[in-house]
Amino acid sequence: MKIAIDGPAGAGKSTIAKKAAKELGFIYVDTGAMYRAMAVHMLRSRVDAGDEAGIENACGSADISIAYEDGAQHVYLNGDDVTGLLRTEAVGDMASRVSQVQKVRDRLVALQQKLASEQSVVMDGRDIGTVVLPDAELKIYLTASAHVRAMRRYLELKEKGTDPLPDPEAIEADIQERDFRDMNREHSPLRQAEDAYLLDSSELTIDEVAGRILALAKERTEA
Repeated sequence: MKIAIDGPAGAGKSTIAKKAAKELGFIYVDTGAMYRAMAVHMLRSRVDAGDEAGIENACGSADISIAYEDGAQHVYLNGDDVTGLLRTEAVGDMASRVSQVQKVRDRLVALQQKLASEQSVVMDGRDIGTVVLPDAELKIYLTASAHVRAMRRYLELKEKGTDPLPDPEAIEADIQERDFRDMNREHSPLRQAEDAYLLDSSELTIDEVAGRILALAKERTEA
């Protein structure tokens, strides 16, 4: 079974997707980690971040998969566990570059579809229900008001002890700007799939949102 969760930044997609996957016994496919693994591949292949042709040539030889061992996610690149390398600054910088190359996006979509064809998955992102898994049995468009998403981010940064702490209004403006970019980008813009269930989490707890998704998944499996 395939569950696709799409929505704007700050809607809680990853948190909800991980929780739902754990409850269902499915694999949570962290698409962001897959882009970082692709970045590791580029660094190992000594491809310059500004060499788009080199990136396009190298991405075809990257085989990336995700597995769970003792409840922890492990990301494999060509059979090598690269989980411990994904959060370095160099990998993060390269990931932001390679994610802009359409051929890389196409390659990762193919790998994500391969994962979903082999096991039951919950996958979240911006274009999962529309591009990556258009045949998903359950599609969720998870959203919340820009104000609520900004306050969630503000409280998260405050809890982490971020200093200086950004102004909530500035965070909300950034979120609105990102929404506009995501919804108007040339490739795979953010939009609700026609057959997706709209779920607004503005006034719901994490458990309430996950509960609704689990109930919908149960309906699909019993249908």
